[in-house]
Amino acid sequence: MSVQKPAEQQDSFFIVGQTSNGRQFRPSDWAERLCGVMACFKPEGTGGGRDSHLQYSPYVTPTVVNGVKSVVVNGKLRALEPLAYHFVLSFAKDNDLQVVDACLLPEKK
Repeated sequence: MSVQKPAEQQDSFFIVGQTSNGRQFRPSDWAERLCGVMACFKPEGTGGGRDSHLQYSPYVTPTVVNGVKSVVVNGKLRALEPLAYHFVLSFAKDNDLQVVDACLLPEKK
């Protein structure tokens, strides 16, 4: 029996800052750089204001997984901007980074 993720969580994943052979990915601020590039991809009606350019996208955010810098990519990015979604996947592939399926928990209200 297979478990199906809810539609809004389809294709969500972590890019872990380790290569397939376990080496730490450099530079050390790679996650923040990648998330900074993706910061403009936000839900409609958000991101306004004077400091909006200083906020990460809720679809691509830096995090730490088991002590390793990582990036969590929400599957909603694929529907919002397919090219951006494929860009982050290609970044992981081109740099031989580990990609792990994610199960995102709903935000607390």
